[in-house]
Amino acid sequence: MSKTRELFDQQLADLRDDILRLGETAKTAIGLSVQALKEQDQDLARQVIAGDEVINTERYDLEEQCLKLIATQQPTAGDLRAIVAAIHIVTELERIGDYASGIAELAIRLAHKPMLKPLIDVPRMTKIDQEMIHASLEAYFKNDPDLALETAKRDAEIDQLYDQIYRELLTYMLEDPRSITRATHLLWVAHKLERIADRATNICERVIFMTTGEFKELSF
Repeated sequence: MSKTRELFDQQLADLRDDILRLGETAKTAIGLSVQALKEQDQDLARQVIAGDEVINTERYDLEEQCLKLIATQQPTAGDLRAIVAAIHIVTELERIGDYASGIAELAIRLAHKPMLKPLIDVPRMTKIDQEMIHASLEAYFKNDPDLALETAKRDAEIDQLYDQIYRELLTYMLEDPRSITRATHLLWVAHKLERIADRATNICERVIFMTTGEFKELSF
């Protein structure tokens, strides 16, 4: 193996490590935003919002790394798929950070109001989201399209929980119009969590493309 190839492989490995760290940051932000909502902790919510700038900066830094690899190396078709997949994955992770920040903003809005109901399904959605992000990035790191496919299937669990929350909150609004604002904000939280699962599914699609050369739109 030439020194040029060894250097390129090391740069790709470093890129993957950086993406895994960004994924961990985004995954943590989701948990903290929902914790802030549950505990009505405005300071924690503001920390999540401030942390979104870090995620944004890391995204653009990683995209710049990808572009430099394309410009300065001579990637094979497989290498090029890996780099393109990396660009898409960091974009998905940045959007996940945006959703976490959005949940934190809603937590601040709800902080001074009595909780409409105990949060049960929202934390469940959060846990599944975090597991999906972790598994999708593990599939990316291990070049494992089967794991990516199995991970994407969990989006159906999220959709089911979202529908359940929607119906429950609609009942609250119909029974007591005074609850409409709080119920609407909680519905927005659930919607953001549902979209996070969609982003994790997108990562799985990119892993499958990267490893097989075939692009599949995953829907279950």
